[in-house]
Amino acid sequence: MAGKFELKKAKNDKYFFSLLAGNGQKILASEMYDTKASAVGGIESVKKNAADDGRYERLSGKDGSPYFTLKAGNGQVIGVSEMYASASARDGGIESCKTNAPGAATTDLT
Repeated sequence: MAGKFELKKAKNDKYFFSLLAGNGQKILASEMYDTKASAVGGIESVKKNAADDGRYERLSGKDGSPYFTLKAGNGQVIGVSEMYASASARDGGIESCKTNAPGAATTDLT
């Protein structure tokens, strides 16, 4: 099963999306967007930038848990991963993002 983007509307009337792997596990989550069109643009930016390893920043949370961000060409963060148990698991998440994002369909749940 292929990965997909889920586009949702939050209780505060803002929009956000998640990239899910084929098994339904969340790979990447977006920021909140004021408009649906902006969120759709964010999805397109993830699709465009996901294959470029240079767009990923490998980070650690306050508790030391590894995670990553995906940045657009202008340096703006367009997605943040979940926290992982190890650096190798985080790196697997990056590979999953690279594989799933470019061709992922969008499910509009707004």
